[in-house]
Amino acid sequence: MKHPGTHLIVAGILTVGAAGSVLAADMKDEAEQSQKAARVFQEIMGAPDKGIPQSLVDKAECIAVFPNVVQAAFGVGGRGGRGVASCRTATGWSAPAFFKLGGGSIGFQIGVESNDLVMLFMTPQSMNSLLGSKFELGANASVAAGPVGRQAGATTDLKLTSEILSYSRNKGLFAGVALKGAVIETADGDMRDVYGGGITSKAVLRDGKGTAPEAVRAFPAALTEHSTRKAS
Repeated sequence: MKHPGTHLIVAGILTVGAAGSVLAADMKDEAEQSQKAARVFQEIMGAPDKGIPQSLVDKAECIAVFPNVVQAAFGVGGRGGRGVASCRTATGWSAPAFFKLGGGSIGFQIGVESNDLVMLFMTPQSMNSLLGSKFELGANASVAAGPVGRQAGATTDLKLTSEILSYSRNKGLFAGVALKGAVIETADGDMRDVYGGGITSKAVLRDGKGTAPEAVRAFPAALTEHSTRKAS
């Protein structure tokens, strides 16, 4: 004969298990975003003589990748793009924070459906812009199309005075692109799914608060493969 409390214990276990399943389902989309961003960065850095100069990657304070940004996101009624960012800390690349991108004009060619966007935040000031809840490229931080090619970082000085360097990839073509006027803001829903309530992008990227589940660590892991400098 079963003890009367047995049913309560079993019910409790099922409830906890169900809650865990819901949490995992809630985080699935964010895990895919991190994995897409990691794949985009790895593919770009793996392109012989056509990627982001290694010297610029090593100098960057933060890196953000927005996969599959749709052209309509920058016009009236656009649905926007989503991405992931990580910043250098004293122990390496931070856990990922999640952002939305929209507004402005990035000079997409007519007929282009979507682009992968990469941004290098080159200065502490540009990093501080990213740590805020919302900022406009070109207004709160200077932005320029980044140089491409392994030797470009050593020979190009014109772009290096900008706080943010930006790049775009579409159908295998990779180049620097102007992003002036685009707005970046924290994706609060994504942050809440991954870290729970009350954790900001600033807390994750600079202060090291919040524990990133293994499922969303793909992006900072990809950055670590290409640059291991730690914040001073």
